[in-house]
Amino acid sequence: MKLSDFDFPLPEELIAQAPVTPRDASRLLVVPPDAPPRHAAFADLPDLLEPGDLLVFNDTKVIPARLVGRKPTGGKVELLLCEPLEGGLGRRWRAMGQASKPIRAGAALEFDGLAARVDAVEGEGFYAVTLDREGAELEAALARAGRIPLPPYVHRDPSAEDAVRYQTVFARAPGSAAAPTAGLHFTEPLLARIAARGVARTAVTLHVGPGTFLPVRGDSVEGHRMHGERYVVAAEAAAQIAAARARGGRVVAVGTTSVRTLESAWRDGAVAAGEGRTELFIRPGHTFRVVDSLVTNFHLPRSTLLMLVSAFGGTDRVLGAYREAVAARYRFFSYGDAMFLPRRAP
Repeated sequence: MKLSDFDFPLPEELIAQAPVTPRDASRLLVVPPDAPPRHAAFADLPDLLEPGDLLVFNDTKVIPARLVGRKPTGGKVELLLCEPLEGGLGRRWRAMGQASKPIRAGAALEFDGLAARVDAVEGEGFYAVTLDREGAELEAALARAGRIPLPPYVHRDPSAEDAVRYQTVFARAPGSAAAPTAGLHFTEPLLARIAARGVARTAVTLHVGPGTFLPVRGDSVEGHRMHGERYVVAAEAAAQIAAARARGGRVVAVGTTSVRTLESAWRDGAVAAGEGRTELFIRPGHTFRVVDSLVTNFHLPRSTLLMLVSAFGGTDRVLGAYREAVAARYRFFSYGDAMFLPRRAP
């Protein structure tokens, strides 16, 4: 399987640079398994769901993870906090770093009053670091010193609006360096309409980090190794998923990170509650155990996210839908539009 199998032409002007208002005013491409794609609005999603279905969200919360500061020598240094190594807002983190000169183990870094010590140089731009505070104190320090980590294809500095809009309305557990973007389209009124439809909802937690967004290097897909990401499946969520399956309802994953969490937590015929770390690389050929339908944004060419969606819906079907989206001038990537991809007809 080649990386070039997951390429498609994308005009740069279709890469969304800002969100639409309101959130659910974005467009939705519905991709049935046995019919051509059809165009809808995201606000139409309740009509695509059935009583008894279960929506599964990722309730991670994006933190101001981009830090710009100084080394003791005065040189500029930048860190992106990628993964909490102790769960939640602890002191120890895996980070990506860059500076004008190499960052060495033992270096003391300063970010507007927030101090960090480099514990280890892991290679490929990654470091293990220890911060000088945790919990609520760290959250306050990041709010002061950090920046919202907008993706590099958003060609502007983050604004005060991004602090709200690059966050889902149900975000609960701080720790992500990127948003679970399929969830950005949901509003409280839309969630109320979904509930009135008889559709249940639950949440898992996967803190989004390098495992989600790092590119595949080279043209061989099989050689790619995902970076690990931490996840939590609460007992209540596992029970709700089991109940939905028992009643014949569809498990509808909102976003690729929810898919990876659910598929990683599958044990002995059920989704197991508990904490874990996943390096699961879902690509065509993967057997899905849990997820029946998928709500997802449009992803980068050649990305592991596009491979996951292609594994779920079939490469030809998904790339055909992407060509339709380009032709219809859909907005792509984090602040872009979405698609609804059922594996069986509703």
